[in-house]
Amino acid sequence: MKKALFSVLLFALFVFNLLLSPALAGNVIDRILQKGVLTVGTTGHYPPFTVNDKDGNPMGFDIDLARMMGEAMDVKVNIVEMPISDLFAAVEKGKIDIALAGITITAKRNLRVVFIGPYYVTGQSILGRKSIVENVKGPEDMNKPSFKLVVSRGTTGEQVARAMVPKANIIAAKDMEEAFKMVMDQKAEALMADEPFCVVMAFRNQDKKLAVSSPFTFEPLGAALPQTDYLWINWVDNFFMNLNATGKLKELKGYWLADPSWMQRLPESETKLSDQRAM
Repeated sequence: MKKALFSVLLFALFVFNLLLSPALAGNVIDRILQKGVLTVGTTGHYPPFTVNDKDGNPMGFDIDLARMMGEAMDVKVNIVEMPISDLFAAVEKGKIDIALAGITITAKRNLRVVFIGPYYVTGQSILGRKSIVENVKGPEDMNKPSFKLVVSRGTTGEQVARAMVPKANIIAAKDMEEAFKMVMDQKAEALMADEPFCVVMAFRNQDKKLAVSSPFTFEPLGAALPQTDYLWINWVDNFFMNLNATGKLKELKGYWLADPSWMQRLPESETKLSDQRAM
């Protein structure tokens, strides 16, 4: 009885807040429908989630998600690329309606934006020469000044590296492209990033004898939304629920995370994927 009463009171409080805050009752949805455009922020430099193809067009797991959202709403989709450091401010200020970029859900980020998900769970791995990665059995093997570990500045990889191996020589590159190049040029022993990114880069450079470690962390990925629209939050939540229930989310994962055929659409360069910042 008490549980039922609590549920009724909770629902009443939700409705009360909704009535008192008209700004929270559809401003994002209204903007999307009035313009006929869903504006999606991404980084454009984090395969297989977001990257540019040979012609400079956006593609990836998250780009497909964005286009499926647009189709469900019967609106056009405008993909806007920007550094990860700008994504959350863009969500907050209403410059974009949603951010999809292989974004790790963290408590600190969740203070600024609403997260829907996770739609994929990954973890931080290291990518480096096989002879080095094979000798890294755990964080303790990297936690020394002689181990040069490169990360992309502002990413979850940097946060994890500084917390997990504080004694390592951690190098913060300006983006993932520069970080990967440092590994290839042997200016760093390894790169720390989400496992899917590491796997993609190792696959694209099979002749370089690279290896990827097992993930050291548990990291759920989600879509970042503004706090200003309950209806938009509810819509996206239901969108992901339906994708999961119909098996479409599983199909996307199968294509982008298990089938390497999409890599043929990438630029020929092995290191320069785009001039955007990475997650």
